Amino acid sequence: MAKPKSNKKTLIIILSIIVGFLAIGMLGKSLGWYGGKPKGKEVETAQTKLKTITSIVQASGKIQPEIEVIITPDVSGEITELYVQEGDMVKKNDILLRINPDVYQASVDQLRANVLSMKANLETGRANLIRSKANFVRQKELFEKKLVAEMDFITANASYEADKASLKASEYTVQNAEAQLDRAQKELQRTTILAPIDGTISKLNVEKGERVVGAIQMTGTEVMRIARLEQMEVQVKVNENDIVNVAFGDSAAIKVDSYPGRSFQGVVTEIANSATLTGNGTTEQVTDYDVKIRVVALHNTAASKGRLIQTISKSENKSFVPNFKPGMSGSVDIKTETVTEVVAVPIQAVTVRDYSKLKKKRSDKSAKSDSTATKKDTVSTPPSDLLIPKEDLRRVVFVVADGKVQMREVQTGISDDTHIQILSGLEAGEEVVVGSYRVLSNDLSDGDDIQVNNDKFKKINS
Repeated sequence: MAKPKSNKKTLIIILSIIVGFLAIGMLGKSLGWYGGKPKGKEVETAQTKLKTITSIVQASGKIQPEIEVIITPDVSGEITELYVQEGDMVKKNDILLRINPDVYQASVDQLRANVLSMKANLETGRANLIRSKANFVRQKELFEKKLVAEMDFITANASYEADKASLKASEYTVQNAEAQLDRAQKELQRTTILAPIDGTISKLNVEKGERVVGAIQMTGTEVMRIARLEQMEVQVKVNENDIVNVAFGDSAAIKVDSYPGRSFQGVVTEIANSATLTGNGTTEQVTDYDVKIRVVALHNTAASKGRLIQTISKSENKSFVPNFKPGMSGSVDIKTETVTEVVAVPIQAVTVRDYSKLKKKRSDKSAKSDSTATKKDTVSTPPSDLLIPKEDLRRVVFVVADGKVQMREVQTGISDDTHIQILSGLEAGEEVVVGSYRVLSNDLSDGDDIQVNNDKFKKINS
């Protein structure tokens, strides 16, 4: 009966020993006691390829009408009639509102009467001139015949010249009175405000019965705005570092917050020459330039009453027509430059190295290996770590070849969201290191051993 127990105990001991050896083996392998430690740094790689790259400048701003007219009255007074409401569509010369004309009508009547009075005085002056001229002619004839005294002739001549001057003054007085009447009549006409353009009442600031101030005397009251809502644009601010890349006529993709997931075609129509400063005089000062992008995709068709002057991209859904309103927020991707079939790599593959430090490391290594240096020479030569080399930053990529990396200097061109153009230093089809960021930016050096593990990085990124 004791024998089965002994066998069972022996089996347990054997199994425990096997498990122990397996655990020790796994631990030893992971610690590198045998089998060799994995050689090289783990990296992710990608192939260089020929690609079309479009450089994009991103900015955000507000949608506004391309044409918007502010209506301000020329005369002051009370609004007696208001014929429009916000959102109404009007034609050029449609009546928008009327200002109380009573005061201006009274002024016209007064000045008209004044003109008539001045004209009557003018006719009186003409009659006086005719009489004084006749008297002058008669006195002249008598004076030549020595029938009147010289003083009588001089008096007649003076009276004639005075009546001529008086008639000329009366003519000028009539012209002045007519000019005042004409001004009063125009002011009376300005009590009726007409639409200067076809458009939509985009903003209405007054109500019937309110008093407004005319722009002739001072800054007038803004009563309303008329906009061409079928001609909208996006006004954005572009940073000074990017504005040099933006040009008139560049195409743009417009995204409006009110229509998520949609993109609308646009084109750059205006670039400001004067900068807009924010945080002026502080460490956070920002210099921007206003850029206007016209929305050329079909929109706001109701505002145009069938006058569709925009074009529509073939790639857009013609059945969908957005309704843009002034003040909507939006962003734009301005396509500044496009190159086709150029060598390109992922942006993260390009990193920077200080070649001055690399040269210093090489010189330090050669100094240590130089066994012929004398003690005197060593003392007289400044330690290399006290020398401050001039910074020499260059763009490089690490090319994979036979389990090692080769650091190669490159010249870069334009970039998009994912790839950057390589002008020189690489050929299409070469394998380059693209990750991880820590290894690529700091650890990796020319000639280092590597292990490519793209599957691991794909899992991490996913």
